Amino acid sequence: MPRGVEPAEPHPDKRRPPERPSLRLPYDAAALDDAPLLTPRLVLRPLRDEDAEDVYEYQRLPEVRRFIPWPDWTKEDAFAHTRKRAGWRRLADDGDGLIIAMQLPPGGTEPARVIGDVMLRVESAEHARLEIGWVVHPTFQGLGLAREAASAVLTFGFRTIGAHRIHATLDARNEASARLCERLGMQREATFIEHWWADGEWTDTAIYATRSAVD
Repeated sequence: MPRGVEPAEPHPDKRRPPERPSLRLPYDAAALDDAPLLTPRLVLRPLRDEDAEDVYEYQRLPEVRRFIPWPDWTKEDAFAHTRKRAGWRRLADDGDGLIIAMQLPPGGTEPARVIGDVMLRVESAEHARLEIGWVVHPTFQGLGLAREAASAVLTFGFRTIGAHRIHATLDARNEASARLCERLGMQREATFIEHWWADGEWTDTAIYATRSAVD
């Protein structure tokens, strides 16, 4: 090579394409049993059968069910639903989900009970996409606890599961969840008009999403 001559940059078409991101699956929730996610005010660990009573305390409330497609179950049916969700403990294929309980830590001013939960679901393993959702007992809303939990689970989804993109699907009337999405750095990407029949009317669905800073 002649002195002082820099090598030419390879033609863009000949450059090595970026490595395709992929989810680190399968993931077994036993890892979170052994080492739950800890935030300043919460213990985040897999939902358990014995959480059914705590979950029922918010699951039965009309103001909670307004934005979540849960029917007005009997207590027996509600407990069965919680046991079903507690059984979602392995992420391996599209559609698999994991329910992470928001538990108050022992030794605090409140009893160590479950006050909400966060859902993480594999939307597309091939395209490294996850979905997140949350529900919190109204008594504990407005205290920043939902943001604390959702932020930790987003970080878990990106760093541990290896997601490239995580989205949330909201009833567009749910202004509190929309504000939470924005505080989490999620962007509103779409609105589906009259997408869902609820409360005797057609309602819109909003999609918020965020992407990993590093794949």
